[in-house]
Amino acid sequence: MVFKKMLSALGVGGPSVDTVLANPNTRPGLALDGQVNLLGGDAAADIEHIAIGLVTRVEIGEQAGVMEFHRQVVSGPLQLAPKQTLSIPFQLPLPWETPITAVYGQRLHGMSLGLRTELAIARAVDKGDLDEINVHPLPVQERILEAFLQLGFRFKKADLERGLIHGVQQTLPFYQEIEFFAGPQYAQTINELELTFVTNPHGVDVVLECDKRGGFLAPGHDVFGRYQVAHTDAERSDWAQVVDGWLQETIGRFGAMRAQAFGPQGYGGAQKFGHPHQRGGVGMGGVVAGAALGAAGGMLAGHMIGNAFEGAEDEVSEAAGDFGGDFGGGDFGGFEEF
Repeated sequence: MVFKKMLSALGVGGPSVDTVLANPNTRPGLALDGQVNLLGGDAAADIEHIAIGLVTRVEIGEQAGVMEFHRQVVSGPLQLAPKQTLSIPFQLPLPWETPITAVYGQRLHGMSLGLRTELAIARAVDKGDLDEINVHPLPVQERILEAFLQLGFRFKKADLERGLIHGVQQTLPFYQEIEFFAGPQYAQTINELELTFVTNPHGVDVVLECDKRGGFLAPGHDVFGRYQVAHTDAERSDWAQVVDGWLQETIGRFGAMRAQAFGPQGYGGAQKFGHPHQRGGVGMGGVVAGAALGAAGGMLAGHMIGNAFEGAEDEVSEAAGDFGGDFGGGDFGGFEEF
């Protein structure tokens, strides 16, 4: 999406800005390439700076708001003459923990993420509209998502929760939860599952939260598991077996989990707790480079994922919707109510 918005700070006759992305599709850890195109207004304008930032919707408790979680200044002070055109190229590296918003072309219902251009002039800041970004999973994330679907899990919704996960190194003040309805073979034990990826240059921490069914005399509880995989593990062929092992271990550890007493940490948002289990080595090698976006591989898996995601919006009416216009302001760590 390309936007062109007259600066409200100057009103009619002021400069306009047009941000163009070379490709709105990307992956965590890769970069967005594009350019900011400026067109001078009726009079010369002294621009203080031009910045771009990633903006998304985050939940904290019962509230929802927006947060700019990553930004880059693409130009310092400059003067724009009347009717002058100027193009400023940029390359914005994405954090490794950038949340996933699409899988095999299917948008994750509940996720919205965009690139916002900010132009400061005459001590006023115009934050502009949003260019929507499609963040696709890394290969190892993709294999794990495929495995859950092979095991009969059905996608419910996804969202971002503000907070930190115990024992996991995070650089962003929120984490993504991808929620599934339990597969038939697990439905007697758990209702739903929440999957969280916390990614770094070497691999991924996989956090599972299972909603355990209660009985006649015993209340239901959540159980947690945390596992570590390397990016190079994407080449494994037995991911359904690996994920099933995680699930069996996590569910079977219910009694031990209750006995553990981890203290809450973080930003005052949600916390998750778990135990790490290391698998595989570390090192990216050529995994991300070899997964450059273009013609997506895994057509059978893509068809399966598309079918699993289709109609999820109808099943979960409370899931978050589309962008619905400009998110508004907020610097890194800021939080605004809708």
